[in-house]
Amino acid sequence: MAVLVGKKAPLFTAQAVVDGEKIVSEFSLSDFIGKKYVVLFFYPKDFTFVCPTELHAFQEKIEEFEKRNVQVIAVSTDTEQSHWGWLQLPKELGGIKGVKYPVVADTNKTISTNYDVLAGYWDFNEDGEMVAEGELVAYRGLFLIDKNGIVRHQTVNDMPIGRNVDEVLRIIDAWQTFEELGEVCPANWHKGQETMKASHDGVAEYLTKH
Repeated sequence: MAVLVGKKAPLFTAQAVVDGEKIVSEFSLSDFIGKKYVVLFFYPKDFTFVCPTELHAFQEKIEEFEKRNVQVIAVSTDTEQSHWGWLQLPKELGGIKGVKYPVVADTNKTISTNYDVLAGYWDFNEDGEMVAEGELVAYRGLFLIDKNGIVRHQTVNDMPIGRNVDEVLRIIDAWQTFEELGEVCPANWHKGQETMKASHDGVAEYLTKH
């Protein structure tokens, strides 16, 4: 798997559903560069089981993301029409009605491929015919992109494992605290707790004396 941390996030322009109902033909990640942080998360399929719990969980915390100047964007390999239909279906029927952040249609699978979260792959059989090995849908990848368009965090879950939205917020807090203070965040750190100054002076002094 590609490690994108510290690298420019792959840009894309694609069809998407925004505000839960409007299909946009040219939704672009580049529109947020220089303006907002982005949490870009991938999920396997519309109209499934774990996926709606995740999309609702992000929506339930959307004000917390907005407080941190973070744009949440969801992506799957389904079509924009499929996204739109799922967004009209109530939660009690397995739908994601009420989700307002953009849901991107990666129908040609290029976004998932560029972020290296596409399960399955194309191959050729003994007759030279192209065949798909496994389902060509996205794993549960998640990427934190800073305002300069640099990936600062990434995780990938296999399809049965849902994500923890509070952990995503913790990661955002840690990165933004580092940007603000220039100090690093130790294990299990949460916003409001003490940070650490990244300095080797104490080690150097010890080695000099010993």
